[in-house]
Amino acid sequence: MFFFFFGITVFAQNDTNTTKVSVQSGYLEKKPEFPDAVIYTKDETGQVYIVHEGVEMWCDQAFVYLKDNFVKAYGTVRITQGDTVSMNSKYAEYNGNTQFAFASGDVLLTEPKTTLKTDTLYFDRIKQQAYYRTGGTVRDTASTLTSRIGRYYAETKKYQFLSAVKIVNPKYTVHSEQLDFYSETGGAYLYGKSTIVSETSTVYCERGYYDTRNDNGYFVKNSRVDYNNRILYGDSIYFDRTKSFASATNNIKVLDTVNKSIIRGHYAEVFREKDSVFITKRAVAVTLRDNDSIYVHADTLQVTGKPENRIIKGFYRARMFKLGKPGEAPTSGKCDSIFVDQKKGITKLLRNPVLWSGENQMTGDTIHILSNTKTEKLDSLKVFKNAFLVQKDSAGYNQVSGERLIGLFTNNELDTVDIIKNAQVIYYPRNDKQELIGINNTVSSSIQLYLEQQQIVGIRFIKQAKGKIYPLSEFPKNARLLPGFIWRGDERLLKVNDLFKGKEAPVLPKIKGIPLPKDEGEFFENISEEELDLPEASKLKPKNLQNNPDDPKPMTLDSEIEQASKATDTLDNRKQVIKKDN
Repeated sequence: MFFFFFGITVFAQNDTNTTKVSVQSGYLEKKPEFPDAVIYTKDETGQVYIVHEGVEMWCDQAFVYLKDNFVKAYGTVRITQGDTVSMNSKYAEYNGNTQFAFASGDVLLTEPKTTLKTDTLYFDRIKQQAYYRTGGTVRDTASTLTSRIGRYYAETKKYQFLSAVKIVNPKYTVHSEQLDFYSETGGAYLYGKSTIVSETSTVYCERGYYDTRNDNGYFVKNSRVDYNNRILYGDSIYFDRTKSFASATNNIKVLDTVNKSIIRGHYAEVFREKDSVFITKRAVAVTLRDNDSIYVHADTLQVTGKPENRIIKGFYRARMFKLGKPGEAPTSGKCDSIFVDQKKGITKLLRNPVLWSGENQMTGDTIHILSNTKTEKLDSLKVFKNAFLVQKDSAGYNQVSGERLIGLFTNNELDTVDIIKNAQVIYYPRNDKQELIGINNTVSSSIQLYLEQQQIVGIRFIKQAKGKIYPLSEFPKNARLLPGFIWRGDERLLKVNDLFKGKEAPVLPKIKGIPLPKDEGEFFENISEEELDLPEASKLKPKNLQNNPDDPKPMTLDSEIEQASKATDTLDNRKQVIKKDN
């Protein structure tokens, strides 16, 4: 009787060409209380061994329902599919007709590089997908991933996690609304609001990719990297934890929370350990001082130093601009390179510099601007070698030149200027009625100018050598410009946008982005409970094989297109309503 059941009946095929499950070993018995089942129990040769179309099953005891082609396995259960997927549990069911498996009790799904642990797991061999919705943990070579809902795609080696998704790595923790994880590569795609938090940084994005094994990734939607005292924003951000490096492309900004400054541009690199930021493509640094914004622009900006000792360096076609408070004239400058030490409150304009303070144009070999670090107001300025100050007058140009220039500010307005060594002046003095008196042409060892509302109101000569006030008609026109005179008034920056005047807008690369995954449908087929063909012996109920409408649904490319279409329809409807109202 044993060999009859074991060798013939159990292994035949039914009329519909559905292969019957095949029991290869185990002690066979029949019990009256289970009339529809053949019971197999492990013996001295080992566990019960069952096979079906590439699936192998081992267990301590199996109830085989021949009519339903259905197996219930108990004890130490193990189900394998080839050499790629293995599932261990305390209990399992397998339906040979639908090739659908169910496991419960310390379920452990193992594939080449990860293990999934959960209490309840469904496996569809036809779809080659596993599914859980009561919480699961996936252990990778580098991380541990947890979620309430998870789905495993055996063909692509992909896990899709939904609801309370979390990755724990010794170096960081990831939280996400939806995460697709590829077990072969360790790549994780983040969808929805997501964070990657470590001791030294926090990454936020709503669409991104992270290589959990090599600790790098890129983020393309509402992304930012927070380095505690610096926050990096950009349309696209690349992040490498091993190198403490991040770069951003298009519409980037770096926010310095300690020094109340922000840097904008279209390409940036941040080196955290070196406290260094490199920015190009319309790079501009904006610093808040004395409730006013100071702008520094150059083809390339570099910001270095700890928060308490930030240094800004601008290279090539550098410019600066300070609007000033209401009633104040703007202060601006141009040079080849610029250097700003925020701790010392000094700004250096290097190589061919020009500075405009109100209506005063100052040039020289090098210009230093000093600010009071406590009040944050302009304190003084120094022009080294070939110093030249020019003011445009209706009759000509007021000019002062010398070896060196020192200017003093009161409430951010230049009020005193000293020209030291080899000083010369051409000045158009006026009386109280603003009538021109003549032309003052004087040479002196030093000259001191007094200004009110940015205009020269007095001149003091120290060790005057020669000079006097000439009537306008007696002073030759070709002598009314001092040697080295250059008028650069047409270059003056009068508004913030003038920082980029004469410069072509950069050509920005197109951000490719990260598309949402395609819609692969629900795990369970859309079959009503009444139509489900579920063996009576199964522990499952028809409701267990239904998709829960309250569970979160994955974001997919189709759902995104649908939402975009609805948004367009809504906008069109609003336009129609507005059109009717008008």
